Amino acid sequence: MFHPDNPLIMSISPKVHLQSNRLLFFGSLLFFLGLVVGLFVPILENPRMGLSSHLEGIMNGIFLLVLGIIWPKINLSQRMLNLTFWLTIYGSFANYLVVLIAAATGSGRMMPLAGGKEGPALVEGLVTFMLISLSLAMLTVSVLVLSGLYLRLRHS
Repeated sequence: MFHPDNPLIMSISPKVHLQSNRLLFFGSLLFFLGLVVGLFVPILENPRMGLSSHLEGIMNGIFLLVLGIIWPKINLSQRMLNLTFWLTIYGSFANYLVVLIAAATGSGRMMPLAGGKEGPALVEGLVTFMLISLSLAMLTVSVLVLSGLYLRLRHS
């Protein structure tokens, strides 16, 4: 739908605009958190995983920033955009957090980068659950975003 005053400008619903701004904010926040973790890498139980958490925060922050920029161009129903938004927020922050938990506790049975280290069973269970759920969330996000961009491409 085009803006009534200028046919070259797309009209964006307030909900889509708000979600786009939130993605930009959360992307900046996650990028910042990734930088902060980088300061503490040497004192973590597993510094290798600490470095990984640092990089996950930065990369997922950039992902959220890019997604926030292209958000109005994704051609999905508001319901699917809402689903995509919340799965994205969960998946990106969980990805950063689970690697940080593994770094701080020495856990990471499911992570080859952990170097074979294992932590307490409860923490390993939490890490396993988070890794599986965030992987499914981010795969779903990727499919939905690609679908929305493809639909926009077909209708342009």
